[in-house]
Amino acid sequence: MTFKEQILQGIPSELPELKPIPENANRAPKRKDILTKEEKQLALKNALRYFPKEWHKQLAPEFAEELKKYGRIYMYRFRPDYEMYARPVEEYPAKSKQAAAIMLMIQNNLDPAVAQHPYELITYGGNGSVFMNWAQYLLTMKYLATMTDEQTLVMYSGHPMGLFPSHKDAPRVVVTNGMVIPNYSSQDDWERFNALGVSQYGQMTAGSYMYIGPQGIVHGTTITVMNAARKVAKLGEDPFRGKLFVSSGLGGMSGAQPKAGDITGVISVVAEVNPAAAHKRHDQGWVDELIDDMDTLIERVKKAKADKEVVSIAYLGNVVDVWEKFDEAGIFIDLGSDQTSLHNPWSGGYYPVSLTFEEANEMMANDPERFKEEVRASLRRQAAAINNHTAKGTYFFDYGNAFLLEASRAGADIMDENGKDFRYKSYVQDIMGPMFFDYGFGPFRWVCASGDPKDLELTDKIASDVLEELMNESPDPIKSQMADNIQWIKGAQENRLVVGSQARILYADAEGRIRIAEAFNKAIREGKLSGPVVLGRDHHDVSGTDSPYRETSNIYDGSRFTADMAIQNVIGDSFRGATWVSIHNGGGVGWGEVINGGFGMVLDGSDDADRRLRSMLFWDVNNGISRRSWARNEGAMFAIERAMEREPLLKVTVPQIPDDEVLDVF
Repeated sequence: MTFKEQILQGIPSELPELKPIPENANRAPKRKDILTKEEKQLALKNALRYFPKEWHKQLAPEFAEELKKYGRIYMYRFRPDYEMYARPVEEYPAKSKQAAAIMLMIQNNLDPAVAQHPYELITYGGNGSVFMNWAQYLLTMKYLATMTDEQTLVMYSGHPMGLFPSHKDAPRVVVTNGMVIPNYSSQDDWERFNALGVSQYGQMTAGSYMYIGPQGIVHGTTITVMNAARKVAKLGEDPFRGKLFVSSGLGGMSGAQPKAGDITGVISVVAEVNPAAAHKRHDQGWVDELIDDMDTLIERVKKAKADKEVVSIAYLGNVVDVWEKFDEAGIFIDLGSDQTSLHNPWSGGYYPVSLTFEEANEMMANDPERFKEEVRASLRRQAAAINNHTAKGTYFFDYGNAFLLEASRAGADIMDENGKDFRYKSYVQDIMGPMFFDYGFGPFRWVCASGDPKDLELTDKIASDVLEELMNESPDPIKSQMADNIQWIKGAQENRLVVGSQARILYADAEGRIRIAEAFNKAIREGKLSGPVVLGRDHHDVSGTDSPYRETSNIYDGSRFTADMAIQNVIGDSFRGATWVSIHNGGGVGWGEVINGGFGMVLDGSDDADRRLRSMLFWDVNNGISRRSWARNEGAMFAIERAMEREPLLKVTVPQIPDDEVLDVF
């Protein structure tokens, strides 16, 4: 059976054979046993509803064994035989070119070169799922292959509810993930709902089909590390050469850190407890060296600092040991952070220093309460070691992974003197918020659906030309952002950033995104690009995410715990021309801690695409700028006034700023 035929059949007409999973596959950790006997029967009943009744007697014990062994029903039997990767868009069976592009993006998210746990349909973050099981994948791909531009596919937390009549300007797909009632959004609630097969954690770009491998965050990480180094550099010194950056995590998003360190020009040491993840990044060229011995690491870092090398090192071990041993060895750390998946602390997102990787996996499944205590103790040790380094001058920033939040919950010495704030700022508060988000700059990305590297090379040049033209017109507050992005895009080919689809990312404001998208659409129309281009962004952006400890941590008017912006963003994108939209509970900092929205837009060279991109991209950015302006963020107030001058139809309520003395009335 051909690839197209397999896609079109959806759930197969005959029960497929069980297939062995390779021993070296990077598997998701076993989830804890949280369901009652009655709930396990319900989970099984929920899983069997995808299949003909005559299969139930055979599948029931098999699915029950999966639930017992892994804590989830993944339906491994139904994982397709064909290779999973982003094919050129023309290779997909489809009546709608937009739907074909979405199929490409889904397969990219599940590509073993891209996905963290591909057999469990998890793209990154330990639990960021595209689907909950393989039946959902099969059905979704069939729906996409058969739908027209007069239909919309509705996705409930990985489950394809079905195709509904709509119209050509409606989104082709509307995605929700984890949208549970707020009072039922604890970590254990997620474990229970996910085990039942009724809700999933879509992370930010996993469950919305917009992940582009570690490149998706390497640009933001580069900008963050670059500006962190500039922030603490002494007058007249090179802010990068010989500086040491220490962090943790080489899995999904965190895997970008060593590459970002190399691009910035620093020494980076990133600890990773999972050897498979570390070797994968090394094989992909995203980290230069692997070291598994602490004494060897210490000597290597001393030499690198003395020689002012640019080198990235993966330490196969626990980051707590790095912080403690570097302190004892007198190694000065210039910049420090953490990118363990602490939004998911009890299910593989954080590995305590007291246990080996294998011991931790066993304990989290079989003795979860003791595992929690080990995690908390490890966080206290890590925070204490970090405090020792910052007392010597290290600049530590929270990378929005809930490190400070979970460390505080563990009783670590991490609070400020006022008892309310954390001792260390998040990177959004100190860098990304005031420098980028407030001015409308965020992670604009695109994928060349042809799969042709030459198309990607041309889009790089188009984007660079547009940015250089815009920089000449830009006001002073955004010239440095423009310059950094031009430098980034010009070095993109040389830095070998592509993993999976032919994708690129850069930070741009509304004007930059619109102008670049228009230029792409024109190049498609004129035949200079050989196929469509898919536009998107990380949810980690100006407007898409309400996250009080990350994206909106620099909102100080009391509204950072509200989620109006993210909800309005998705609603607005959906009727302004997005090809698909998504809204998620959770992502980056954890289930119940954030609401985030995203979109995808297919450019096909048409006048319709021009119309949609202008309408949607303008809203997608300025929705967030207006909220940040209303919170009295200085950069956003500047940016929204500039936007209103350029677009007469934009009328935004701007804040009046009282003098401090008039507030002294209580």
